[in-house]
Amino acid sequence: MEKKALIVGAGVGGLATAVRLLSKGYDVKVYEKEERVGGKINIIKTDDFCFDLTASILMIPDVYKEIFDWAGRKYEDYLEFIRLEPFYRVNYSDGSRYDFSTDLTKLVDLLESTSREDSLGYIKFIGDAYRKYLIANQYFLQKSFRNISNFFNPFTLTKALQIKTFSTTYDYISKYIKNEKLRQFICFQSLYMGISPYNGPNIYTLVPTISQLYGLWYLKGGMYSYIIALQKMINELGGTIEKGINVEEILISEGKAVGLKTDKGIEKGDIVVCNADFPYAMKELIKDKKAKGMYTDKKISKMKYSCSTFIMYLGLKKKYQNLSVHNFYINDDFKENIEYSFEGKLPVKPSLYIYCPSRIDQNMAINSKESLNIMVRVPNLYFDEIKWDKKTIHSFREKVINTISRIKGLEDIEENIIYESYLTPKKLQSLFNSYYGTAFGLSPTLTQTNYFRPDVKSQNIKNLYFVGSSVHPGTGVSIVLFSSKLVVEEILKDEK
Repeated sequence: MEKKALIVGAGVGGLATAVRLLSKGYDVKVYEKEERVGGKINIIKTDDFCFDLTASILMIPDVYKEIFDWAGRKYEDYLEFIRLEPFYRVNYSDGSRYDFSTDLTKLVDLLESTSREDSLGYIKFIGDAYRKYLIANQYFLQKSFRNISNFFNPFTLTKALQIKTFSTTYDYISKYIKNEKLRQFICFQSLYMGISPYNGPNIYTLVPTISQLYGLWYLKGGMYSYIIALQKMINELGGTIEKGINVEEILISEGKAVGLKTDKGIEKGDIVVCNADFPYAMKELIKDKKAKGMYTDKKISKMKYSCSTFIMYLGLKKKYQNLSVHNFYINDDFKENIEYSFEGKLPVKPSLYIYCPSRIDQNMAINSKESLNIMVRVPNLYFDEIKWDKKTIHSFREKVINTISRIKGLEDIEENIIYESYLTPKKLQSLFNSYYGTAFGLSPTLTQTNYFRPDVKSQNIKNLYFVGSSVHPGTGVSIVLFSSKLVVEEILKDEK
């Protein structure tokens, strides 16, 4: 008899887990409170434009492709991957611009235009960070720490010490590179983890390292095309996705997860996988205090959380040739304004990440138009001084538009806007139950990573598992896909 798996939430982690379980013969039902699946990896569609809601950076496509093997499918039948060149275009407030390439000849030409010393330093930095990545990938990112002995043993601790994570990202970079522009470029990428490069551990230099060595890729149709592919495989494999149904409680009996209570009734199951944000799930979906274990409401409120994001979606009536797909604008007073996002203040001189998929994909904007996402890191809702009302949004919007207008070739951007909308921390909280409206879940500090981060398997309740950015191994689409793999491996271990 098939075992029945119930999955709470149809984000990328929940959908990927569903595909993997279906491929192993489980009867799978996914519950999603919204009418469209995908969670934060979603879309905004108008007659002329299509916008990826949040995620836009695609690193290491093999991680995305691997799940098709589980399902006995060929990824080419579902997706088209396009390699990006350059992988980043970086604009600075002094008017200078750098295009970063994975082509070694082009990269060295660019680096030597700053200085030979920094050219050598950058390559040494990438080499050392790559060494750390290989260790982290083999021994930490793709390994579950369900028991204390899995982490606290001589072998694993030796590997952890080899990574040497104790200095900050900025200090680590500065050992190799003197040019402040190069330092800022690398630091800006580490913000993808939702932690400050001036306070966070240097392990997150693995993000710019992977980008430099493996390049960045684009999915034709945008990141949401991956969600569409997962949904299609679930349907083909006989799974069920129930949309517009709110899960109110994970049902627990005699120390086991036995089902779900929804706004439509009770559903019984053999295992439960929760893709809702872990802090939200522990506070709102698990009512039994004993079942919470160490993650009491008090502990959840005191844990450290990542920053949030403000995103502007702009539909433009003309093309902007000066943009690549992925662009940065590094503003004055870079460090001070980046730190504001972790101190409860909006940046005065925001640095921007600008995503322009319509540069290479006409599906994202028709008739020679342009679709643009402009993203700024901002404080999460723990800092309640920022209200995100209409006044705040308008004021910050003006600041962002004035900033982007300083980029050469984009001076007239405001007069060419024909569509405009926003994503704020409040929307992240209300739409996706993101705790404190964070963009990246629990902050990946040293005391909230590996064994110290919530595990994919409940320590107190049998048959209860978790997947998503707030559990091990961490945040980011590719890392959450690792998480879904770990979940299913743990489920299969328990079955045996």
